[in-house]
Amino acid sequence: MASCSGCGPGYCSPLDAMKGRPPLANAQSSRRTSPQRLERLQQLLWRRLQETKPSHPAGAHFLTNLRGRCRHRSSRAANPQGGFVLLDGETFEVMGNWEHPGEAAPFGYDFWYQPRHNVMISTEWGAPKALADGFNPAHVAEGQYGSSLHIWDWTTHRRVQSLDLGEEGAIPLEIRFLHDPDATEGFVGCALRGNVFRFYKAPTGKWDAEKVISVPSKKVEGWLLPEMPGLITDILISLDDRFLYFSNWLHGDIRQYDISDTRKPRLVGQVFLGGSITTDGPVQVLEDLENQPQPRPRFIQGMRVHGGPQMLQLSLDGLRLYVTTSLYSGWDKQFYPEMIREGSVMMQIDVDTVKGGLTVNENFLVDFGKEPGGPALAHELRYPGGDCTSDIWL
Repeated sequence: MASCSGCGPGYCSPLDAMKGRPPLANAQSSRRTSPQRLERLQQLLWRRLQETKPSHPAGAHFLTNLRGRCRHRSSRAANPQGGFVLLDGETFEVMGNWEHPGEAAPFGYDFWYQPRHNVMISTEWGAPKALADGFNPAHVAEGQYGSSLHIWDWTTHRRVQSLDLGEEGAIPLEIRFLHDPDATEGFVGCALRGNVFRFYKAPTGKWDAEKVISVPSKKVEGWLLPEMPGLITDILISLDDRFLYFSNWLHGDIRQYDISDTRKPRLVGQVFLGGSITTDGPVQVLEDLENQPQPRPRFIQGMRVHGGPQMLQLSLDGLRLYVTTSLYSGWDKQFYPEMIREGSVMMQIDVDTVKGGLTVNENFLVDFGKEPGGPALAHELRYPGGDCTSDIWL
């Protein structure tokens, strides 16, 4: 094998990346992007996306030929659809839609693909007009939020199956296959009911799903509703496929599960980083099926953490978990108005990869409230050389 990749670090497998084994000699980066060029590309990308009329573009992955870049989006149309904008990986020029005309999903959000199994699976958030200004529970009953996974043929770009997760799977956001390219299973975090589903390829060749983790809603007073869900907004899997992590944006905690048995995840770590149920806030927990005390507010380097843990990124070796606090500006304003005023932050969690366990690094804090033109709301986390949430092995 002459090389593992045309650009980037070129690790030959997830375990090689995790262990820091050097890539093959000629599997090195073919280009370096200067900050000025990156800014120009970002401006070009924004203009090109506006020309295609997508609203709310979400996650992105490089395609297998390293020239294309697929980005999930939802349209502005009266009847919204979730499709995929295909961009040139070098110039960010819009190449068109990845899916065939008329075959977009009802809603869009995240996606993951596995070329070895000729499959891509996408998720659903909701209609842009419904979610733009915050969460209205009535919109769920009106069918303006999704609850399905959509299965796509990777080669033909055809949607071949839709898997309805029901009420327990309402608002399935982030989806992750196991990193092992031979695996035909993974997990999706379903925000509204606080559940994680395992999806898998059945012996029939069809795809199916089962609920494997549930975070009970808490009965509360002094909040929008009488029950508060955890609101799982991000999940990720360590490169060795041993640990699953997810964030409960409203409850305010990050959880670590041992997924050695993917059908029976086992909770091994938890840490609270803000959220909506802190002891000094207006919300009182009346009943908690997990019998956990309300957490104290989180201070790091003397600064109060506003908002809750949201987007996650794990170091390749699995030892450091990074987290930001902003979900989406309309929802930030509704649930954490103080974060709009003060800006979001990025924190670091130290991970025990032997027995499991999470500990806040009290010496690490990035304050985006002081950014020029801020306060800023930080969201997605990416490593320039590849990471646990964007790299896909063939």
